[in-house]
Amino acid sequence: MTVPIGMLQPEPPKGCGAMKQWASQAVFYHIYPLGCCGVPPRNDFTTAPQSRLTQLIEWIPHLKDLGINALYLGPVFESTAHGYDTANYFTVDRRLGTNQTLADCIAAFHSQGIRVVLDGVFHHVGRDFWAFRDVLAHGERSVYCPWFAGLNFNDRSPWNDPFTYAGWKGHYDLVKLNLNHPPVRQHLFKAVETWIRAWHIDGLRLDAADCIDKAFLRALAAHCRSLSPDFWLMGEVVAGDYRDWVNAETLDSVTNYICYKGLYSSHVDRNYFEIAYSLNRLFGKNGTCRDHLFYNFADNHDVDRVASRLTTPSHLYPLYCLLFTMPGIPSIYYGSEWGIEGRRTTECDTPLRPAIDLAAISCHPPQPDLAPIIARLTAIRLHLPALQRGSYEPLHVGHQQLAFTRRLGHETVIVALNAAEAPAVLTLELPWLGGGQLADLLNPGKAYALNGNRSTITIPPTWACILVHA
Repeated sequence: MTVPIGMLQPEPPKGCGAMKQWASQAVFYHIYPLGCCGVPPRNDFTTAPQSRLTQLIEWIPHLKDLGINALYLGPVFESTAHGYDTANYFTVDRRLGTNQTLADCIAAFHSQGIRVVLDGVFHHVGRDFWAFRDVLAHGERSVYCPWFAGLNFNDRSPWNDPFTYAGWKGHYDLVKLNLNHPPVRQHLFKAVETWIRAWHIDGLRLDAADCIDKAFLRALAAHCRSLSPDFWLMGEVVAGDYRDWVNAETLDSVTNYICYKGLYSSHVDRNYFEIAYSLNRLFGKNGTCRDHLFYNFADNHDVDRVASRLTTPSHLYPLYCLLFTMPGIPSIYYGSEWGIEGRRTTECDTPLRPAIDLAAISCHPPQPDLAPIIARLTAIRLHLPALQRGSYEPLHVGHQQLAFTRRLGHETVIVALNAAEAPAVLTLELPWLGGGQLADLLNPGKAYALNGNRSTITIPPTWACILVHA
């Protein structure tokens, strides 16, 4: 029979058990705190700390309503501007508060069963990083010269320094660290140890992981797990073979940019073949990564809001249905659950990272139905282990319809999506199911008979069905 959606309550995150267990059950919410809390765009390094970070505690009831059980909190440490230009790994950015402010926030999230993952920015630092300031002051006499990659006193930098250095992808406000230099590693590992012991963080998202030497990543992983066995490490990897980063010695997960693109463009182009190809290549029967759990997202602090990418607003609904049922770990970027828009410019990412008045947006969201639907999808996902860890097998691929199955043990879940603006009828071949019917958890009261291992289902316009064998 159909289980009423109200009866599907998200399970709380498990305690200190197997690392993969809590990650597979995670539903992430991603907040960029420097934007969300409305801080000044630049740090003057003199103003007394302002405890803006405590604003995030007010978000906890909203996250609980969504069924969120893990928070990825963007950069929080002292920096010059956007947080990825670190000045001090041991001090919270004064624009957000103090170390105690962060401790209080993390404790509040933990008390509500929400794990917290911080941004680890280890590839580069900002020009205000204390060791780089010493190089600026003392030149070749600085004992910190070996800390930085490509340092050359026979040339001048774009900032007119009497030396040049390696930056991140040509950005000279981001100074590349020499991660092979033992004192640099010791400094960074000590910082991570401090974060784990002081705040009991549950993991790290590693910025620019695809630009970091894998020997460093392996050493970091070993260090973190020696301190906290269920510590979760997720790397920002834009392109490449994900298996190079996700393995027993290195990282637990990476950002799934392969499927990110297909999530929106398959709807814009009315071409589910694109995302179906990516899903099958990664997770299908012969998929390269079928045993891995990647971090899935529709948008983040670096890319346009998905509501700005889509040309048909109602496509938000099948898109999020896919995000929550495909293999991997789903994540919501703050504000996108209401369908807010935002596009980056060639000079600025600020439109992607706005300050949000929680009370105001809750009263007048651009897409008022979207957040309640995401809450329903979260409840269904956390009720069904097959959606968390099950295999993936395509059942039907069309331009505007996609169906697949997720199976784990005796549990079978069938997902059918329809991006068209008219109902779609699909006949699915399900040879491993012997009679009975398919109950639709997403559309209460709907059920479909199995006739000779076949079932004909009707998917509403720009919507989905999530079916279980009953």
